[in-house]
Amino acid sequence: MEGTKYPVVLVHGIMIKDVYFVRAFGRIDRHLKEQGYSVFVSNHDGLGSIENNAQQIKDFVLDVLNKTNADKVNIIAHSKGGLDSRYMISKLEMQDKVASLTTISTPHGGSKVATKILTLPRFCKGFLAFWLNFYYKIFKDKNPDSLLVAQQLSCEYLEKFNADTPNSTNVYYQSYYTTLNKSRDDFIMGIPLKFSKTWEGDDSDGVVARTSAIWGECKGKAVEESLSHSQIIDFMTAKSKRQKVLEFYTNLCKELQLMGF
Repeated sequence: MEGTKYPVVLVHGIMIKDVYFVRAFGRIDRHLKEQGYSVFVSNHDGLGSIENNAQQIKDFVLDVLNKTNADKVNIIAHSKGGLDSRYMISKLEMQDKVASLTTISTPHGGSKVATKILTLPRFCKGFLAFWLNFYYKIFKDKNPDSLLVAQQLSCEYLEKFNADTPNSTNVYYQSYYTTLNKSRDDFIMGIPLKFSKTWEGDDSDGVVARTSAIWGECKGKAVEESLSHSQIIDFMTAKSKRQKVLEFYTNLCKELQLMGF
């Protein structure tokens, strides 16, 4: 099977990466390679700022282009990885190196969960930030900064970010979202789901509201059934749902291929 015109770069989001026993996209990259696609997984910081991660992703993309002799890449980004990728394209002179950007469950409109976290007492925020940063240095983050990341995911910050980071006319942008219907559908994301639905007043995948995930051409739900923020990247995804997740990524690559990307 012939793959996409340009190689695919999978860009992970916050608090996840390829390191030790963890795979940023579960079985997804291997599945796509078996389908004949040229796929690479970026391994930038899990708790790096948008600017920090954008530079790391740029370096990774340039390396992929050098290895494959391709002119451009297709980026499929999950969660905050979509914001990192948008910044890279618009601010780091990569608009001619990216054919398409597909964002999945990216909080383009901000996260009210992150906004609420920022209202915690300074001592609590400092304590949490210290240990998160310490933990992610063990997991090979170069510049973890969890408190800055929380600030950059706030609704207020991203309103300004969106105004200052316009889409490039050279790049095709599309987006997908997922929704978690019940807490019991994912015992991990089911906990923040209760807060997210209350604060967002919208359907949510446990972390990101449906409306916040819309950017460029919105293609709707990635998978019709109840699916959490982490399940869409095959993280602790039940076997009954995994096949549908893999089919989503296969169909996504097929669509990019038909569009000439």
